[in-house]
Amino acid sequence: MSDPKKVFIFAPADETGESHQLLETNGCELTLGDASWSTPQGNSEDQMAKMAEGAVALAGTSIRSSPITRKIMEAAPDLRIVAKYTIGVDDVDVDAATEMGILVTHAPTESNWGGVAEGTMAIMLAILKRLRERDEQVKAGGWRDESHQGTFLGRRGDGYEGITIGIVGLGRIGTRLSDYLRPWRVRLIGNDPYVPLEHFEECGVQPVDLETLLKESDVATFHVVMTGETRNMVGARELAMMKPSAVLINTSRGGVVNEAALIDALESGHIRAAGIDVFEQEPLPSDSKLKKLGDKVLLSPHMVSSNSGTGGLRPGIKWATDSVLAALRGEVPDNVYNKEVIPAWIKRFGRRG
Repeated sequence: MSDPKKVFIFAPADETGESHQLLETNGCELTLGDASWSTPQGNSEDQMAKMAEGAVALAGTSIRSSPITRKIMEAAPDLRIVAKYTIGVDDVDVDAATEMGILVTHAPTESNWGGVAEGTMAIMLAILKRLRERDEQVKAGGWRDESHQGTFLGRRGDGYEGITIGIVGLGRIGTRLSDYLRPWRVRLIGNDPYVPLEHFEECGVQPVDLETLLKESDVATFHVVMTGETRNMVGARELAMMKPSAVLINTSRGGVVNEAALIDALESGHIRAAGIDVFEQEPLPSDSKLKKLGDKVLLSPHMVSSNSGTGGLRPGIKWATDSVLAALRGEVPDNVYNKEVIPAWIKRFGRRG
């Protein structure tokens, strides 16, 4: 890599600058976009295409102003890799990248997916135990409101059967959540057509279809990747199946649950509450009706996985940076999302000799 290799970091997130320095030390010339972890709205598609010209690698965290489109990738004929700092690749046109022979890598670090599971548990408990309402009442000078009774989660020796929690998506996050919930003695049901029945058994989760899960769950929590199949998988029809006392939690992607239909269900009282970390538009618009629903919603700014210290995006940034450097050496990284492109990529970019 004697000649400078252009790397376009479309959504920088490394406040330490260590990853940038590592790339530069290895002969890379960096172009930085306007988006960032705290502000996912950055450059437009046209701007990004211009900034990507001549790049051999693209990298960054999530971006919402424009996905990494075919047009952006076509602006860089020698592009080898699009390396995400995050687990999700819903902001990359993976199909186009695959057709063009470009690797797409992601960073399924435990600090990220494990953080989502922990955050989901926190959201669930805050809603079921009415922690926000109790806190607000005491701070306002009140005391013991009957409407602030919490929900007892697990079955008891007095005959109380406990609640049913439905997990949609039994991958890393859903599996870790089931690990947390089993000692609480709740009934766990789940839906994931891509997971073998043995895995359900290992997790202590009863497999059911989505309709059954929605009808029987006291809490339905979503942990799926964004695909054409999962986009708007929960709309007015699906919400109508849920109990009026049910809670919906979405910490996957905003487009999984139709936002307008969810707002209608909450306003009408058809479901009790929702905990939401992800939205159809991010940041959440100031005039969103979700902000006017009070304690019916617990809202989080797409940072349920975020933790201080060694957590958060740091491991993902390192992983993505190492992936870029491996690709520039002609080596296939260990975290390729579109694995089907690897044979063609090796023929074009693989190390010789």
